Amino acid sequence: MKILYTNFHPRNGGGHATYVANLAACLQGEHQVMVATPASSRLYAQVGQVPGVRAIAAAFSTRLAPMLVEVARLRRLLRREAFDIVHVNGSADHRQIMLACLGLRQAPRIVFTKHNTMRLDSVGNRIRARLGTDGAIGVSDFVSRLLRRSPYVRVPIRTIRHGVDTDRFRPRDAAWVRAQRQALLGTLPGGVLVLASVGGTDRDKGWLYLARALACLTPEQQARFRVLVAGDPLRGRLLEDFQALGLDHCVKFPGLVRDPERILALADVGFVLSDHEACSFAACESLATGLPTLVSDAGGLPEVVRHSEDGWVVPAGDVLALKEWLLSRLREPLPGTMALAARARALDTFSMAVFARNTQDFYHTLIAPGVSGRTAS
Repeated sequence: MKILYTNFHPRNGGGHATYVANLAACLQGEHQVMVATPASSRLYAQVGQVPGVRAIAAAFSTRLAPMLVEVARLRRLLRREAFDIVHVNGSADHRQIMLACLGLRQAPRIVFTKHNTMRLDSVGNRIRARLGTDGAIGVSDFVSRLLRRSPYVRVPIRTIRHGVDTDRFRPRDAAWVRAQRQALLGTLPGGVLVLASVGGTDRDKGWLYLARALACLTPEQQARFRVLVAGDPLRGRLLEDFQALGLDHCVKFPGLVRDPERILALADVGFVLSDHEACSFAACESLATGLPTLVSDAGGLPEVVRHSEDGWVVPAGDVLALKEWLLSRLREPLPGTMALAARARALDTFSMAVFARNTQDFYHTLIAPGVSGRTAS
């Protein structure tokens, strides 16, 4: 197959960039793979270093004049390359690909992945579902249900969960962990539990709920925990809200790191406590590292972990529930089986091999002879 991936984010791109980069890396070689994304993006830099994958600079503007120029450029690309699949990942790139495909004699099948939990009842979604989508992917069953209650119900819909690099994100030996903790956190007294998240520092990622729960504990109880939250530096009201808790001694911010696997590997427990989340690369990476993982019940997060087996699920935004969870960690040691169960969960469900195979199978379903395209009624 010839596959074109598109992503409109001009800078970091978050989970979208990771999703496309992982798929491109997995499927190149067996297939011809190109990625169209802004030249300023993290994704453009990433895929440019993957042998066999061609990165194409594309702006995906929303203003009419530049958008028309970009659509004409995309149309020439589609005609020249005759892709079998174009896999879009957001509204801006989806819109331009739809317009570029209109009237093409040899149009590719357009696959849309929904990465968020936002509503799908807008006029734009109705048009894209009708004229620019042959198949849709939900990154969790929660998201797939949203798709089936939307205009996208007319196309094949499949749940395909995230895939993470289980070689990069893996458990490390005890000596390595001790050295890394010493370097980042200094000398820790015995019995300290280290919690880590690489899901970001935005307010809606829910880490502040955990901090507020920690602030409810006594100083002696707080001393038994260290919390690491990797992401952009705190600013404005968010910084003020955190500083008001007086937790600088036990909550640390290593910044927007290039090696999230190191942050996770020096922890005992991972966490993602978002207010809304379609799935979560950070939670899957935590499991792959062999960390029992604490998640909220928002969106697709409860599908990532199995409660009390390889992690825990708590109500989103519930500070009292998080306080009780912290107190339970002081009363009860982590079950020794949870780390092994977390790693096994990632290998069975969230590995790159499973992710790539399921996506490739969906592509083959859509291009199979006799399958109706988006122009069918």
